[in-house]
Amino acid sequence: MNHILTLICNPRTAILNDEALTMATSCLSELGAETADASWLAHGIACDIPFCGLDIEVVKANVQHKFRELPVDIIAQKSTNRRKKLLVADMDSTMIMGETLDDLAEFAGHKDKVAAITRLAMNGELHFVDALKQRIKLLKGLSLDNLKKTMARVELTPGGKTLVQTMKANGAVTILISGGFTYFTDRVRDMIGFDRAEGNNFEISDAKLTGQVLEPIIDKNAKLVILKKFAAEYGIAEIDTIAAGDGANDLPMLMAANTGVAYHAKPAVSELARISINYGDLTALLYIQGYRKEEFII
Repeated sequence: MNHILTLICNPRTAILNDEALTMATSCLSELGAETADASWLAHGIACDIPFCGLDIEVVKANVQHKFRELPVDIIAQKSTNRRKKLLVADMDSTMIMGETLDDLAEFAGHKDKVAAITRLAMNGELHFVDALKQRIKLLKGLSLDNLKKTMARVELTPGGKTLVQTMKANGAVTILISGGFTYFTDRVRDMIGFDRAEGNNFEISDAKLTGQVLEPIIDKNAKLVILKKFAAEYGIAEIDTIAAGDGANDLPMLMAANTGVAYHAKPAVSELARISINYGDLTALLYIQGYRKEEFII
């Protein structure tokens, strides 16, 4: 079988059962595909169904329609080269819950205004660099203590540390890339265990933010360049790359990676990405690669 259909739900719900597998398998058969026995990656949470004889996009569209009333993510892909050697992941609203700039803006009394700009930028309705500069300007005068307090509130996305540690234990390189700032990316890198991290830099004077961001700025094009840079540096082919992100500034990176995952992403991103995870946590990226739960590094 040259293709795999994977069903994934949130581990907290574990709603997958034999009935769901039968529904998916029947859908494949009705479309004319040949199938093999299903295999549980994690009982109730994730399952693989090998198939052949049918286009991946046709399978994805039809099975998603069948499961439209259930909180289940549907992934159809080739069965070869599933386990990747390079993970590149966005930080805000991907590896951590929420947006660090929005939270930092609370100390300046501008959280709602900054959050509104963030939403527009992440859905591709505002140019990222312009939006970033607008937001940073509103943070002028904030102290390093405000940065520290914001970092103390950061909450890791469920499954993120397991994703990174499991891939690293299996020889993969893991990179955190963010349009956010190195004050946060460096600390999140260490909390989760990423090998490397890339982010933007605030201009700081007298221990306070000046309201300016230093060049060069990591935007959507820079994320793509950085993905390719690390792949080349570690000698990793495109077919062995996986990337995850939620915003419009992640799209070029997601499209360039062999497995680009829109993770709980903005509508404009989910519409274009080849794979979307809307219900599962970050361990879904391990199931996409064919890892079984017992292989996870918790």
